[in-house]
Amino acid sequence: MDRARRRPPLFVAAVAVLAVAFFALPLIGLLQRASWSTFGADLTSPEALAALRLSLVCSLSATVLSVALGLPLAWCLARVAVPGKAFVRALVLLPLVLPPVVGGVALLAAFSKTGIVGARLFDWFGIQFTFNIAGAVLAETFVALPFFVITVEGALRSMDPRFEDVAATLGAGRWTTFRRVTVPLIAPSLVAGAVLSWARALGEFGATITFAGNIEGRTQTLPLAVYLMLESNADTAIALSLVLLAVSLLVIVLLRDRWLARA
Repeated sequence: MDRARRRPPLFVAAVAVLAVAFFALPLIGLLQRASWSTFGADLTSPEALAALRLSLVCSLSATVLSVALGLPLAWCLARVAVPGKAFVRALVLLPLVLPPVVGGVALLAAFSKTGIVGARLFDWFGIQFTFNIAGAVLAETFVALPFFVITVEGALRSMDPRFEDVAATLGAGRWTTFRRVTVPLIAPSLVAGAVLSWARALGEFGATITFAGNIEGRTQTLPLAVYLMLESNADTAIALSLVLLAVSLLVIVLLRDRWLARA
């Protein structure tokens, strides 16, 4: 009887299969169009290697910034009762739903040579974010940071505070309690948030091309290289697309097996 109840109606099963096919068919088409005989050569071409190297540098730098900025922010959102916290949380999570191109335009308004902050940085220190690797890192951090914050904040909210209370009663200070108790308890979420941030930064396109441009060797990351090569070198573009696809799939599988299965 239980099996019969779990068996979906034929119409529901058919629609579910159609939905799966909707996701699977584009991936199958990508695999079919790949030039497997030249796959290795395509990935090791100078343009592909330059884009791959730059993507790793930018995405890892964005991940480090996301952790450095996001951990204190997540702690404050989870533990500190301040007026307007709901607005701050909404502001932090805005890049999750904001069109990436709009995010790039917003970054231009703030950090370009004529932006409200960027103009002063350029006049006083000669710092320019647009059209260089620093701009690419800044754009990727903007879209990746919310993934780390929302993951770690959820872990801090669900953590049993009695462990911290016990540490405090034993004489541990705030920093010691945070380092020796809090961080180990939320370590899986810290890793999950960092991996999600890295994957999001690695695949960022809209904010990067709008704010940092698409300059080979300076700001042309993997997604931008794919976009540019679609017309001139489709085989390399597809090879790079498969790399991004493999990384994304690996991240999903790892997080599902280790952390998301708890939900």
